[in-house]
Amino acid sequence: MSKGIETIFKPYLQPKKAYEGGKGIPVNPGKKIYKLSSNENPIGQSPAATNALIRAAQNVHIYPDQTDIRLRLALVKDFDNGLHEDQFICGNSGSEVIDMILRAFINEEDEVIYSNPCFLPYSVFSRWYGAKQVDVPLLKPDYQLDVEGILNALTPKTKIIFLTSPNNPTGTYIPKQVLEDFLMRIPKDVIVVFDEVYRHFADAPDYTSALPYVLEGHNIIGLNSFSKTYGLAGQRIGYCYTTSQIAQYIRQIHKPFLLPITSIEAGIGALNDKGFVQKTVQTVLKGRAFLADAFEQLGITYWPSQANFFLIDPPLPEFEFTDFLMEEGVMVRPVSQFGAPGKVRITVGNEEANQALLKALQKIKPHA
Repeated sequence: MSKGIETIFKPYLQPKKAYEGGKGIPVNPGKKIYKLSSNENPIGQSPAATNALIRAAQNVHIYPDQTDIRLRLALVKDFDNGLHEDQFICGNSGSEVIDMILRAFINEEDEVIYSNPCFLPYSVFSRWYGAKQVDVPLLKPDYQLDVEGILNALTPKTKIIFLTSPNNPTGTYIPKQVLEDFLMRIPKDVIVVFDEVYRHFADAPDYTSALPYVLEGHNIIGLNSFSKTYGLAGQRIGYCYTTSQIAQYIRQIHKPFLLPITSIEAGIGALNDKGFVQKTVQTVLKGRAFLADAFEQLGITYWPSQANFFLIDPPLPEFEFTDFLMEEGVMVRPVSQFGAPGKVRITVGNEEANQALLKALQKIKPHA
């Protein structure tokens, strides 16, 4: 008797709940919708990136660059020549860079550590390669990193530790001294993937990116994206930087012609538009202060944020809350899927969007 095709399916690729990205604005909603659910740029995209896209669109019948070298050289300039081009790796979104890292280092039964609440692809993508997933949750009530818990969870099979600062969906961060002490205590054969996608919005005096520790030669990878600060979520551009040794190893699985010409040109254009980056950060910081004050006045529990969003404990059950706001024209995101049951994430918008959110929240409060 012949066996069914399912007998050759990998057991760790059996159907399970997949990662679901944020929803788009409904078609023909009949009213203006303020999308505060996906942490997108509140002021749009860089005009320099737009112009670069338009120019690149004239040549989409031609294959793009075989490698990402031109974008890497632009990143070197953006990092004030502190890193070499061979220390950067670019991909189609930060998520794809995560996938490349896992594909490069993970064998079946290796262990990956992450800390919920966190970005779901850490666990979902790890499963694709048969990794054992080890969740060391952030410490409540402030969602701080459980350093001792992670160190106690290390085994000879641990290959990758995901750290995120600022963290999605909590908005919390890892203080510089905490990260330094942690890096000194982990084995030399473990990779730390330091997701710093929201780093431009962090203004805490003791915030740090991965850069100083890459320069010191630690086995750490700084993960970044063009989707937030640069306003290019629709172009799907991400990158990471690390030591030359680690980068050259990962680059072996970097596919030729990986990045579309539109992405390469838009990324270079965005990196050259420092004024747009500055305006984006100023808009977010102003909006963040406004919303924090609004939550205080309305008595809504929230967590102080170093990112372009807030995690809140809504005054109504999470889905009742998100449905109510949607009726008021404001999209926000429940984050049970991220490991924060009952909580909701709200993106900092522009002034008009933030005011719309405030008006909607003022209607909810009397029913809480």
